[in-house]
Amino acid sequence: MNAREEVLGRVRAALGEAREAAVQEPPRSYRLQGQLSRQQVVERFAERVSDYRANVRRASREELARVLAAACHERGAVRVGVPPGLPSEWRPEDVELVEDEGLSPEELDRLDGALTGCATAIAETGTVVLDAGPKQGRRALTLVPDYHLCVVFGEQIRELVPEAVSALERAASRGRPITFVSGPSATSDIELSRVEGVHGPRTLDVVIVA
Repeated sequence: MNAREEVLGRVRAALGEAREAAVQEPPRSYRLQGQLSRQQVVERFAERVSDYRANVRRASREELARVLAAACHERGAVRVGVPPGLPSEWRPEDVELVEDEGLSPEELDRLDGALTGCATAIAETGTVVLDAGPKQGRRALTLVPDYHLCVVFGEQIRELVPEAVSALERAASRGRPITFVSGPSATSDIELSRVEGVHGPRTLDVVIVA
């Protein structure tokens, strides 16, 4: 008997008959549908994502490219990675856009940032959700560069987590990776001191189009 079998044997012995018990259905008394108006949902998302130290900008559809260009210039982002499916009307002028068609980690790390869309967003938690769709690209594009500029349309924002999870069902059924982003990457694991940019971008800018 190897160590793994020995440990599992002890667990089974400790559980006894309990491991044969039927799995209990978890309580689902939480709210499944939001009650806020569309404008209230957008405003709550803007407030909550700001609480996570993300910088929020507003734009109309007509001025989106100009706002994205201003964000890149403010951050000093000259070379920005984008997914191949990024819409042409999103592409900011005076910024070198590098399409991610299998860039290596080293190539991604040399970029000044990444510009993507999102799958959905959650107002209650201030979360942006990515599901590797055409406007988002693969997960590495939004994890390796130190700056992420993300476009969120007002109609993409759900009030509650269950609503967002339902919207992601199709992507999940296809096995696409799903990433929940609540502000810049940060950790307080070391001496409870907050450090940003450890597991992803140090800086997150969210442009809300509504």
